[in-house]
Amino acid sequence: MNYSIEPIGYLQTCFPEKFGIPRQPLLAPSTTGLIQLSPPFNHKDCVEGLEKVSHLWLTFIFHHNIDKGWKPKVRPPRLGGNEKMGVFATRSSFRPNALGLSVVKLEEIIIDNDKVSLRVSGVDVVDGTPIIDMKPYVPYADKIDSAYNDFAEDFPVTVTVKFSSKVIEFCEEYQTKNCVFLQQMIDEVLQQNPKPAYHQTVRNQVGEVQDKPREYGMRLLDCNIRWYCHMNDFSESNNQEIIEVFDISIIDNQ
Repeated sequence: MNYSIEPIGYLQTCFPEKFGIPRQPLLAPSTTGLIQLSPPFNHKDCVEGLEKVSHLWLTFIFHHNIDKGWKPKVRPPRLGGNEKMGVFATRSSFRPNALGLSVVKLEEIIIDNDKVSLRVSGVDVVDGTPIIDMKPYVPYADKIDSAYNDFAEDFPVTVTVKFSSKVIEFCEEYQTKNCVFLQQMIDEVLQQNPKPAYHQTVRNQVGEVQDKPREYGMRLLDCNIRWYCHMNDFSESNNQEIIEVFDISIIDNQ
């Protein structure tokens, strides 16, 4: 038996590309999106009562991965990008039917004549994602205190993010013009350390870093962001990695 699925709308987000997107929802609360419902689902009757809800479950399509197919085993970032697990034991985007599931915070319901859209936050999907369905989050049923996942038991380890004076000045001007807390958004996204899991910073036996700090970049909203990822000095706690955002600019689409 075959089934056809029609998107009920599309989610516009602050992530123009896949790289840098948080690997789980709500890890970066400042990230925003706008669900624009499509006819005939954009009637106000379809969202009546939704104002009583704080969070939504979204079922969506990994539309950037459809042409790549699925894999029975995948390499989760938590395993360093090298070890494999069964696809159904992970939330990998390379899966049968390319369906994803996220929970987001509902910020606002916007009804403008025959158009209905929903402003949400804590998103973890790329801009233009097709939304297949959405359901209200029900705390008494959806929160299971006895639940466990030995593979992903705790929150991912975050890293410290520092900003150059140039980037801080840019973010302040951006906030004034666009009413967007850009620096906070960048901080929440980069705390998740989006570099590939197999990129390791190595020290030798006397504590010297053996490779140069790697430079990375991503697009967020209409901005290009550049940063270095390297190890903390020994004087800093836990000797962990640190991210230094050194450059930011408006994307030139011409």
